[in-house]
Formats: sequence, structure tokens, C-alpha cells
Amino acid sequence: MSKYSTLKVQPSNERKYELIRAPIITEKSTLLSEHNQVSFRVPLNASKLEIKAAVEDLFKVKVAAVNTLRQKGKIKMFRGRKGKRNDTKKAVVTLAEGHSIDVTTGV
Repeated sequence: MSKYSTLKVQPSNERKYELIRAPIITEKSTLLSEHNQVSFRVPLNASKLEIKAAVEDLFKVKVAAVNTLRQKGKIKMFRGRKGKRNDTKKAVVTLAEGHSIDVTTGV
């Protein structure tokens, strides 16, 4: 049993829509859909419990697990000057058996 299972986090309605910024539609994320997983872009300060509550409420599905990763922004050249892309955070949400999300339709 997780040490966080007793915590009840319910973000506000505005925060729920802010948490799930966009689905990630790439070749790798479509392969994850075969394993009942969906990828989303989320804010850097989002927690796993908030993400789980937001996905369950917005899409009316049961979430089994949430994995997150932070991706550092690359240093790139732009018109001869160094620039840095923004840091991003991704959430890979594993859905319970029998549940699915169609990311092409929207909320």
C-alpha cells in the first residue's frame, strides 16, 4: 500500500483544466495506448495525486497509476545566439481495465 493512498487531493475546477494542458500525440505515445496508457503535458508543479484526480474527473475514467517525468529544455542556436527551450513535464497515465480515453476528441 502506498504511503500516499490515505491523502485525498481534490483540486479546484480551474486547476483541473490547468493540470491537463494537452495530450502528447507521438509515435511512442500511440504505442503506449496498446498498454492502456495515455500521455499528457502537465505543469511543472503538478503532483501525481492532482493529475490522477483531474483525469478521473474530466474524462470519467478510473486511473490505475500515474508516472511523471521532467524534461530539461535543450540549448539551441537561434539566429546565431544561444537560446534555451522551456522545461516540460509529462504524465503517463495508466488506466484501469475496461477504461479508455480518445485524445482526439477533447474535453
